[in-house]
Formats: sequence, C-alpha cells, structure tokens
Amino acid sequence: MIQTTGPRRAWAELLRLPALFTVPGDALSGAVAAGGRPNSRTLLAIGSSLCLYEAGMALNDWADREEDAAERPHRPLPSGRIRPSSAFTAACVLTAAGLGLAARAGRPALAVAAPLAATVWAYDLALKHTPAGPVAMAAARGLDHLLGAATTGRPQEALPSAALLGTHTLAVTTVSRRETQGGTSLPPLAALAATAALTGLVARGALGTKRAGSTRAGSTGAGSTGVGEVSATGPGGGTGIGSADGASAGADRRRPAHDRSGLTLDAALRTALATAYAATAGRPYTHAALNPSPPLTQRAVGGGIRATIPLQAALAARAGSGLTAMAIAALAPIGRKYAKKVSVT
Repeated sequence: MIQTTGPRRAWAELLRLPALFTVPGDALSGAVAAGGRPNSRTLLAIGSSLCLYEAGMALNDWADREEDAAERPHRPLPSGRIRPSSAFTAACVLTAAGLGLAARAGRPALAVAAPLAATVWAYDLALKHTPAGPVAMAAARGLDHLLGAATTGRPQEALPSAALLGTHTLAVTTVSRRETQGGTSLPPLAALAATAALTGLVARGALGTKRAGSTRAGSTGAGSTGVGEVSATGPGGGTGIGSADGASAGADRRRPAHDRSGLTLDAALRTALATAYAATAGRPYTHAALNPSPPLTQRAVGGGIRATIPLQAALAARAGSGLTAMAIAALAPIGRKYAKKVSVT
C-alpha cells in the first residue's frame, strides 16, 4: 500500500502518473506506422491523448468509488483525500481539453478523438464489468494509435499496428479483472501466449508496413521518417525500399553495402525492443500464472502496462523510424522511476 500525504500525491495516485508515460508512444508510433513522421499536429495529438487518458483514470475511480471502498480503501476517493465531485469534474474538463487539442490537430484527428473519448466514457460507466470491457479498452488503445496516424494523412496504413497494440491491451485488461481477487491462472497464461505471439510478429516485421513517404532506394528526403528507415514488408524486416510487392531476398543482396548495413541495424533495433517487450510483460505474467495471488496478479498488470512502451517503440522501429523508436523507448526508465513512488494500477 502506498502511504500518501498532500493533495498533489493524491492526484498523482488518482491519475496513475507512471502510466502516463505509456501514452505518447501511441501517437508517435501511429504517425510513423501511417507512413509519415511526427510533426506539430502529432504533438497536439499527444496532448489530446494525455488528456483523454487522464480523463479515463479520473472517471474510472469515480465510477468505482463504492467498489474501491471495500477492496482498496486507500485509494484517493474512498480515503477521502479527493472528493468524488472533484474527480468527475476533472474527467469532464480533461475530456473537453482532449477534444479541443484534437480539433486543433485537424479534422481527421478530431474524427478519431471523438470515438476515442466516447469509448473511454462507455468503458468506465457501462462496459468495464461486462464481457465487452477488455474489448472496449483494446479499442481505446488502438484508436489512440490511430489518432497519431491521423496527423500524417494516412491512418488506414496504421491499422495493422493498431491491432497489435489493441491485442496487448486486451491481454492486460483481461488479467486486471482479477487483480484484487486473484485465484485463476488462465488470464495470465493467455496474456503470456499473446505476448509471445506479438513478440514474434514485431521482431519479424511480419505485417506489411511501407517506408514513410519514400519510393527511392536510400532516399533521405522530406518523405523519410528518420535515419536508416526501411520498408518492412516481409519477414526479413525489409524487402526493398519503396517495394510494394515483397521483392525477393536476392534484391537485398544486390543492395549497396550501406543499404544492407541499414537493414541489419534496423532489424537489430527491432529485435532488441521486441525482446525488451517480452521480458517486461512475460516475467510477471509467468509469476502470476504459477501463483495467481492478488499481489502477483497486480504485478502482472503493472508489468503489462509498462510493457506498452517497448511494444510501441518496436512498432516504430518496424515502421522504419529508429529515431522515433528510441525516443519512445526513452520514456520507459522515466515511468519506472515514478512507479517506485506511485502505483500504475
């Protein structure tokens, strides 16, 4: 249990401050997965995502205040450190701010942010304790990814990576439904299997992602998403920059040496990030599967939430943007630092 003093600490608990660092990677990885690179509109999308995410956190505790009074009386609302009306007001204000920032990012971004906000409210107020709850949460994470993609003009190209993020979120949310009771190994086992499958897909670059805005081999012009960016349309992590038909491995052998080096570095980064994802999520899932007690189940949920960051980074690397991937990955140690002070669940 976290001992807290003062209103700042209470609000940090209510809003799950460490989990906030899992949010920017949605929009950043979405922007590069859509074939572009982050821009000023992407920054507005990140601001919108942060507001809507925190709105969901405040609304979640407002909706669960009676349940938390019995199961987690130390939480800010049942302990009396924050009034329920204040939490609800914060949810409303943050939702309005999120939609306002999305509107400034452009009409396509607002077209994604509006259903995202609706999904957040529907989950907290109606769907959370139903079979549709995990699916709604997965949809929210996928929409958040598409919010970033909408700022680069081709959000449909980010649908495959949005599905991967959604699958991860579905697994975490399913485990979280037992975090205060524990008692069953099935959810963490299923989450462990999902993590293994996602790790394999991301490490291989199995889903077709085009190089952002470039159709010339070795191009580093305005359409590029970063240094060393390559197409990842085949299992080898790149089948020819600008190739839309999955060229053979022989095409890679005919590349200049510096292009082949770029492919190797890109694949190595993607593999390293996929491995980090597997380790961050897999270890606590395994412990919870072996002993599904509430403490270990809660650790599994926390590990799954933290694993979102390396997964986002791996998706960015898979899209050919190593710089964006490293920027996302840099958020992980910051989140871990704050997680030592405030719980992510």
